[in-house]
Amino acid sequence: MVEVRKKEIILLAGVVIACYWNSLFCGFVFDDVSAILDNKDLRPTTPLANLFQNDFWGTPMSEERSHKSYRPLTVLTFRLNYLASELNAMSYHLLNLALHAVVCVIFLKVCRIFQDTKTSLVASLLFAVHPIHTEAVTGVVGRAELLSSIFFLAAFLSFTKSKGPDNSIVWTPVAVTVVLVAVATLCKEQGVTVVGICCVYEVFVAQGYSLPVLWDTAVQLIRGKGSLPYTMLQTLLKLLVLMISTLLLVVIRVQVIQSQLPVFTRFDNPAAVSPTPGRQLTFNYLLPVNAWLLLAPSELCCDWTMGTIPLIETLFDVRNVATFTFFCFMGLLIFYSLKYPGDSSKTVIMALCLIVLPFIPASNLFFPVGFVVAERVLYVPSMGFCILVAHGWGKISSKSNLTKLAWLCLAVVLGIHALKTVRRNWDWESEYTLFMSALKQSVKKFFSGGGGGEGVGAKNRQKYSLWRQPIIKRFYKKGNTFVQQFKKKKKNYTKKFKAKIIIFCSLVDQVIPSPKRWHNRSMAHQDFFTCLASTCFCMQFTKENTSFCFRGLLSSRPKLKESHVFRGELLLKMNRPLEAKDAYLRALELDKANADLWYNLAIVYIELKDPTEALKNFNQALELNPKHKLALFNSALLMQESGDARLRPESKRRFLSYIEEEPQDANGYFNLGMLAMDNKKDAEAEMYMKKAIKMQPGFRSALFNLALLYSQNARELEALPVLEELLRYYPDHTKGLILKGDILMNQKKDIKGAKKCFERILEMDPTNVQGKHNLCVVYFEERDLLKAEMCLVETLALAPQEEYIHRHLSIVRSKIAALNSVGQSVPPSGGAFAAEEKKTLFENLKKDEQKSLGSKETLDKGHTKAKKTLVTNTMDKQTKTKSAKEIKEIEKKRAAALKRLEEIERILNSE
Repeated sequence: MVEVRKKEIILLAGVVIACYWNSLFCGFVFDDVSAILDNKDLRPTTPLANLFQNDFWGTPMSEERSHKSYRPLTVLTFRLNYLASELNAMSYHLLNLALHAVVCVIFLKVCRIFQDTKTSLVASLLFAVHPIHTEAVTGVVGRAELLSSIFFLAAFLSFTKSKGPDNSIVWTPVAVTVVLVAVATLCKEQGVTVVGICCVYEVFVAQGYSLPVLWDTAVQLIRGKGSLPYTMLQTLLKLLVLMISTLLLVVIRVQVIQSQLPVFTRFDNPAAVSPTPGRQLTFNYLLPVNAWLLLAPSELCCDWTMGTIPLIETLFDVRNVATFTFFCFMGLLIFYSLKYPGDSSKTVIMALCLIVLPFIPASNLFFPVGFVVAERVLYVPSMGFCILVAHGWGKISSKSNLTKLAWLCLAVVLGIHALKTVRRNWDWESEYTLFMSALKQSVKKFFSGGGGGEGVGAKNRQKYSLWRQPIIKRFYKKGNTFVQQFKKKKKNYTKKFKAKIIIFCSLVDQVIPSPKRWHNRSMAHQDFFTCLASTCFCMQFTKENTSFCFRGLLSSRPKLKESHVFRGELLLKMNRPLEAKDAYLRALELDKANADLWYNLAIVYIELKDPTEALKNFNQALELNPKHKLALFNSALLMQESGDARLRPESKRRFLSYIEEEPQDANGYFNLGMLAMDNKKDAEAEMYMKKAIKMQPGFRSALFNLALLYSQNARELEALPVLEELLRYYPDHTKGLILKGDILMNQKKDIKGAKKCFERILEMDPTNVQGKHNLCVVYFEERDLLKAEMCLVETLALAPQEEYIHRHLSIVRSKIAALNSVGQSVPPSGGAFAAEEKKTLFENLKKDEQKSLGSKETLDKGHTKAKKTLVTNTMDKQTKTKSAKEIKEIEKKRAAALKRLEEIERILNSE
């Protein structure tokens, strides 16, 4: 084995950088969104063990919707990227570029085993610049191919060292090979295929056997005329150990996916559900299609799913000629390499192994996969292709009369491939550029193929295929972007976009006319109907449109709880809680041990005004998951708002458990403060309110209730700066203005300041009775009795049922009558009399304000969606929730006020 020189490493690294430098400026596109942006396994808060329990996309392997792609080591590298730069796309692309350079160097070392220095370098250069690799290198999820290839080639290199002197077995390289195969498989499933390549290498390269020799030996054994040579026994023993180890890895892998293969449908792979012979003819035709992509990578596409390659339904389809030609060519190469011994045959057979064996898992020949063609899976097979091309180039260039032409052709091919790679990288810059490049290729293929729409007349095929393509999956990805923009920006979408959605719904109905076939849809199309239902709901489509989406959603996976959960969420948003309740009950039938479902059902009961049942369901969620943060918070809030003093200790315990889980959430501390106020623990309430305000400056309800707490404890001057801060954030806070005005008038004797507060209230709401009445008292304080009388008359018109307004108006009118009876505008004793009346009115004013402000400002409940569960968040809103004890205290104060008013009336009458 010839070692790789430093100059060659620098050359390969430089070529890779020249071809992929612009990939560093690309973002997260296509499958990167699911694997990187939406995958919580990358976050440091997620336990590391989850990487070995979930699939490549972050879905638990035990769930039906799992893709069953088990690649924990690849996800681990994504997690390391996240730790280094979070979601900075450049760092992810930079690591991919470096890994591709490493693969090129290791590949060069592999080529040196059965090629000369010049030819092996040509093969490595061709591999480094080949445009088919852009999806694997520029697409971040392609890292699975890169990592798997590194360990794939390393395992093969290790196995080549297992042959000792005198054909003995060196077991250490064999053991290392097994370990590296396992690591390659944990990066991507096709890593296990290197075992087949090792077996072929051992038989036809290391031992130098040819097909005639093996045939003669087998015939002799069958006839009983001989025995296996010692060298063959050694080889057989080595391969047996290798294959048993590999079989054990496969068994473990099957156990990991719980012996369940993912379900793919005609949307992902139409040939997979097509009848015979269409399925077999199409799958065999895909082999020359992939070979053509390696030979002439001019038309690359990120998504080759439904209809991109029309089905071959008969033997008379002209495309069968390509299939026949491909198999004839491959058959001749295999026959030549196996029959005739020599270095050239060894090179060809190893190249064919690298092409065929790694491609088998993605070929659809033995089991269907979730795609028709995927360029990234050609990353390893392209190594065999490059070896084959370089070997042919070496044969041509060795002839003196063709040397210059061979070098010229090589330079042209490398240059064109490099330019194509650089240009193709820009297609992966964003979702839009990738979508448009795929759309152009799809349209070109539809028109050239002239079909793709089963059951559609020949005249309408091309038009129909244009609408049906770029297929549901691609339309779903684009539509999902629009929906997210709509939710964030509340963008008003045009009628044209609405029309496209409606037309698309009708086309889906044509594509799948029979509901009986819906149950075979994959999770991707359950996601599609989810997105479509969201679109219909957000854009206020008709009930029929949304019902269609729900029907498709449930039919796509009737036994998948997520379908019912999402239906419940949308129904609750559409103010149909009874139907939402039914949806969650159906989901619970499928998964009774899911705490989120019990929690969601509790939210539905809150909407149905049934707090008792809501609390039962919250408790059920907490039995399943005692640390369910949302259930802890909302159940505690429900207990608190019930007014039942017996529930307060448990409510406090749950709020304390909640802040242990969410120590930075100010709402938890605020509600603990409210509980302390209910229990008359003022010092504790003050502490929690201050914590809430510290964590969330400008916390409206916490600021007001802290000021109210100070006011109720005769600490009005301490309440004043708190109210100033409240009104700085919320200048229109009515209760804050009333309380501030009361303190300014009664404690600070700042009549002008109080008047501004009450006038501000009336600017916002001229019908506010409390603000209007308090302004009347200000007029009385200013000794403008006529204005005070007029003000009280207007207030009485707003609230004729309020007895205290009648009594205050009576006092003012009695004063005016007393002044008129002596014929003076201001009596000599007016100052003392006014002070007495002022005191009386202020006492009544304070009692009436306590009636209005005595009920604490609480947080109302709103419903939002998070983590596929309903979340009850709190928002500021004025409510009046009083316990029975508080009501009795207010009634006592009102009775005392009435007695005092009667005394004032007697004094006025005596005068």
